[in-house]
Amino acid sequence: MLHTINKSPFENTTLETCVRFVQPDDPILFIEDGVYAVQANNRFAALVGDTLKSNPVYALQPDLDARGIADITEGVVAVDYEGFVELVEEHQVNSWL
Repeated sequence: MLHTINKSPFENTTLETCVRFVQPDDPILFIEDGVYAVQANNRFAALVGDTLKSNPVYALQPDLDARGIADITEGVVAVDYEGFVELVEEHQVNSWL
C-alpha cells in the first residue's frame, strides 16, 4: 500500500500516525506541505531516517521545489509527476489527511 502524506508535520501528527500503522516495505510519499517532513536536519529527520530502515520514502520534487527545499534526508527519493503516477499504478493508495 502506498501511503501519501500532504500535511506539514509542524502543524499536525499525520506523519507520526502513519508511521505507527505502516507495514514494512509499504512506500510513503510526501506531497504538498508534507514535504517539509523530509527536509534534512529538521526535528523530523530522525523519524524519517528510522522509517527508511523498513520502508521506501519518496517526496514529490515539484513540491520540494515550490517550497525551496533543496536538502532532503539521505535515503529519501525525489520523484517527478511521472514517478508519482508509477507509484500510484503499482500500489493501492491510502491518503493520510
